[in-house]
Parts: sequence; structure tokens; C-alpha cells
Amino acid sequence: MIDEKTNGYYLSLLRERLKDRRYQHSLNVAEAAVMLAKRFGADEDKAYIAGLLHDITKNETDENQLQILERGGIMLTVTQKNNPKLWHAMSGMVYLRDALGITDEEILGAVRWHTTGKAGMTLLEKVVFIADYISAERDYPDVDVMRRLSETSLDAAALYALKYSLRTLSEKEKPICEDSVAYYNELIIGKRKDRSE
Repeated sequence: MIDEKTNGYYLSLLRERLKDRRYQHSLNVAEAAVMLAKRFGADEDKAYIAGLLHDITKNETDENQLQILERGGIMLTVTQKNNPKLWHAMSGMVYLRDALGITDEEILGAVRWHTTGKAGMTLLEKVVFIADYISAERDYPDVDVMRRLSETSLDAAALYALKYSLRTLSEKEKPICEDSVAYYNELIIGKRKDRSE
């Protein structure tokens, strides 16, 4: 498990950087990520770190997030530029890499893709993606369905989450990230293949 000193450092850093509600959410996501890692065979330490730190830049201003992205060499697509809610996943990944010196690609990827998902998600990326949806404080409609699905299949839970998100975004006439569409398509095609075999 992550050593006590490092864990204490991460917790105090989050306390400084996040509002109370976001701090509690981060603790809850870390807990859910460890639970899912145990269930599906992902690395529990990495799940904890990625879950704990996934929103580390969430309370930064848009201007600060854009500066982090620019310094980190991240070029935003047109869709990303027009959806600031996506920025914290990318700026969070850059912050972990550049400010905290975290070089583990699995952890960085899990933070990077926790909001949108993408085709070709790793097991750890799926774990953190789902943990963010099912953390203890979540109370959106159908959260119980998501929690139930996550008991047996990360892919089934991810597909349900994507359908929920894509529907919500389209109803609000918000831009939809191409990575989410690619992940949705991958899961649907995989589901069809499974049925035909």
C-alpha cells in the first residue's frame, strides 16, 4: 500500500487545493477505485492514488487550467476548447506528471481519461472512470443501477454511464467529446460481437 508519508502529503495537498465537497468526493472515489480494483484485478495502490488525485485541479480557475495545459504541451481540440468541464482531467494529468513527479503511465492515463473515457481503455482507466460515477456521495438518477452493474462488469457499467452522459449532453445541446463517442462505439461493437459468438 502507499506509504503513510506520501499518503499524508497527498491528503494535505488536496485539502489545500480543493473545496470541502470536492475533497470528500476525492476520498470517496479513491475508496470506490480500490473496491473495483480488488473486484476486477487492477493494482489497488495505483487505483487509490489515481482515484484520490483525479480531481486535483478541479477547483482551479479556467485561466489557471489553460496555463497548466499550455505548459504541459497539451493542445485542445475544438470540442475540448468549448467544454471547460473536460479541462481538469487533462490539467490534472499534467499536474501529477510535472508538479508531483508521478511518471506511472497507468496512473496518469486513469486521471487523464476519467471524465470522457476513450477507445482502448486500460483496466485501471476503467476502474477510475467507473469509481467517479459510483462514489459514495453520488445521488444522480440511476446511480443505483450504475453501482449494481459495476458489481459484475466494468464494460456494462461504462456503457450505461456513457449512454447517460451522451443523452444528458445532447439534451442540453452541449458539445460531446469525440473520445466518449469512440469509447461508446467500441463497447457497442464489442457487445454485438459477444452476442454473435
